[in-house]
Amino acid sequence: MRRFGNILLATAGFGFLAACGGPETAPAVDDAARLALNAGEPMAASDGASTLEGDITPAGLARHIKTLASDEFEGRAPTTPGGEKTRAYIAGEYQRIGLEPVGSSWFQSAEMVETNVDPEQSYLRVDVNGERRDIAYGGEGVWFTKRVRPEISFDDSDMVFVGYGIVAPEYQWDDYAGLDVKGKTVVILVNDPGFATQDPALFTGNAMTYYGRWTYKYEEAARQGAAAALIVHDTAPAAYGWNVVEGSNTGPQIDLKRSDDGMSRAMLEGWIQKDVAQSLLSAAGLDLDSQMDAAKTRGFAAVPMTGLKASAKIVQTIKRSNDANVIGVLRGAEAPDEYVLYMAHWDHLGVNTATDGADNIYNGAVDNATGVASILEIAEKFAAGPRPRRSILFAAVTAEESGLLGSAYMAENPPVPLKDIAGGINIDGVLPLPPTKDMIVVGYDASELQDVLKAVAEENGKYLRPDAEPEKGYFYRSDHISFAKKGVPMLYADAGIDLVDGGEEAGRAAGADYTANRYHQPSDEYSDDWDLTGMAETMEILYEVGARVAEMEGWPNWRENNEFRAIRDASRAGQ
Repeated sequence: MRRFGNILLATAGFGFLAACGGPETAPAVDDAARLALNAGEPMAASDGASTLEGDITPAGLARHIKTLASDEFEGRAPTTPGGEKTRAYIAGEYQRIGLEPVGSSWFQSAEMVETNVDPEQSYLRVDVNGERRDIAYGGEGVWFTKRVRPEISFDDSDMVFVGYGIVAPEYQWDDYAGLDVKGKTVVILVNDPGFATQDPALFTGNAMTYYGRWTYKYEEAARQGAAAALIVHDTAPAAYGWNVVEGSNTGPQIDLKRSDDGMSRAMLEGWIQKDVAQSLLSAAGLDLDSQMDAAKTRGFAAVPMTGLKASAKIVQTIKRSNDANVIGVLRGAEAPDEYVLYMAHWDHLGVNTATDGADNIYNGAVDNATGVASILEIAEKFAAGPRPRRSILFAAVTAEESGLLGSAYMAENPPVPLKDIAGGINIDGVLPLPPTKDMIVVGYDASELQDVLKAVAEENGKYLRPDAEPEKGYFYRSDHISFAKKGVPMLYADAGIDLVDGGEEAGRAAGADYTANRYHQPSDEYSDDWDLTGMAETMEILYEVGARVAEMEGWPNWRENNEFRAIRDASRAGQ
């Protein structure tokens, strides 16, 4: 998640702090135990945890969460000593549990690039019939570049309104049909036509597809050869306000080192406020509302913004560094070259000295020490029992908070063939709920993995429900999407909001409290008062889902007409 939008926000109902007996105390981790990343040495296994546990327990979860969310780990930011310590802890636990590295190391090292636009030296302007219109950085627009160069510039780029900027053959949709936008600046609407029409027969109706995500729109603009791509911000279809866009896209930005240093991307990517877009289209003799209405119909033809030419200059600083995913495997007994994947991101926001108040450590207890604790507990349960038929792959990935970077790197550089991963489960931000009657599936009915989850949940007295706001595209905002885009069926599910004691009203209120007061704040800290019984129940269910997929002979797939189905079919057919 790019610092907004995950399963927590999707439901506004995950989070309940209730009194219970204090869990066992997590051992302190001193600086001498840090991992020397290049040496590949994990931290020594923590005291009191040398015996493998056959059950997922509140105490076991608490031990990991309390350790990872302690001040000693300094908020677990990538490329920091706190991040290094985090990787060491996870690798040490993998080793204690009895997992193996996939290759020669627990660590999949990824090169990172941090860029920071200088707004004083950078500009975006539009020549409007001979008159210059400067776009105010921050207030009217934000812009950046994936090209790793100290300076990028272009002049007099023709502007074109391309509607939703989507090329989706499975939906019989092509906004770039018959259009040459090489060297031009494309102006694009956010979300997809299904949301605009609410027609379930168009794309997926109210539920956003990947084609509605801003990430896709920039990728497609680059494939089309555009010089620049500007997305028009509109709060309802974007699912967040301009403050989120501005806050997330200004200041230092971390990205993976790309093989071409990002030179295949558009020179400029950015957002503009809706009223700015309206004024620009008006200057070209167009009406934004009319064009938005036309853009939601199949067969829409892109419209030149006659008389408008964009020019821009980006001056930025560049910093290069390394970080790593932590990957381990439990080898299967009969099909060791087939895999079930469990993943969670280990990073959080680190230390911010500019934060108001005495506490400037963003501990990330919920987001996502809970996810890492969960995959470690699931790994221990697998290791303590009979070996499953297929191998179980565990990945704690880096830099999720910077744009799903660790998972993207792993999907682009898979440690095992992607076609051989039967399916995956992503665990991100599990609030300490007491037991619930339900489980929420984000990306409801996307794949056959949900059938397995449904059976296991019902056996445990729980029912499934979709996330309440599919139009906001939460399925596309966590690490599993990196593998979904490669065709691997992925499941993103968590405890629901219907509390056994208190019902939905209590669940929603508690989740809203977390979102308002602790999400991405220094106050997201572990408490000995947490009730982790519900989390333990949820993880037992997710363990069982993976265990059943590991034992089955078949290969789960996406549902028919899902945007990732064809990718999976081609992947499996090419084995």
